[in-house]
Amino acid sequence: MLVDSAPDMEVVGQAATGREAVALARSARADLVVMDIRMPDLDGIGATRLIAAEEDLAGVRVLVLTTYETDENVIGALRAGASGFLVKDTRPAELLDAIRTVAAGDALLSPGPTARLIARLLRTPAPPTNGDGDPGGAVGRARLTDRERQVLALVGRGLTNAEIAELLSLSPLTVKTHVSRVMNKLPARDRAQLVIAAYESGLVVPGGGGGEGAARGRIGA
Repeated sequence: MLVDSAPDMEVVGQAATGREAVALARSARADLVVMDIRMPDLDGIGATRLIAAEEDLAGVRVLVLTTYETDENVIGALRAGASGFLVKDTRPAELLDAIRTVAAGDALLSPGPTARLIARLLRTPAPPTNGDGDPGGAVGRARLTDRERQVLALVGRGLTNAEIAELLSLSPLTVKTHVSRVMNKLPARDRAQLVIAAYESGLVVPGGGGGEGAARGRIGA
């Protein structure tokens, strides 16, 4: 009812199970799937993973909406390929804005879970590095340039493209280009996954300012 009340949105299908959600994503070709986590047959994280892994559904975004905002659910949803994560007590207007944000290609995380996610990653010992913030994992294999590695670290701190541009004395368009190249090289679906990559690679470490922008909620250009 809420989505259909918005003039710029239309519900093209509803699913009661995770497998139904995946099938509907294939048949309805929705721009965005609002996914619950707790569902029979296949949970929302598993369904999100299947949608994200299918080449034909590469343009489909997933916004996870759930009552259960535990760290495991946040991390699981993002690693599965979700572009957004909100709790069910989000106000109706904020939910509609979140749908628009994720559909436009930005990433969005509920402020509470985001703060806890960053805090948890900060509590996790950083992997050994080779001295330049690159432990030879996914980031190492991606062969990022020094500038791309620098931009990734700032994305991991929660900075927007405009903030990164100001800090590095670059144009926002140049920063956007660097972010796009990093996404393609890793590969990552969106900035939410870049945040996780930055922490897991050791580019952002405890005491290195990782929480600076984490509680803002939105991670976008």
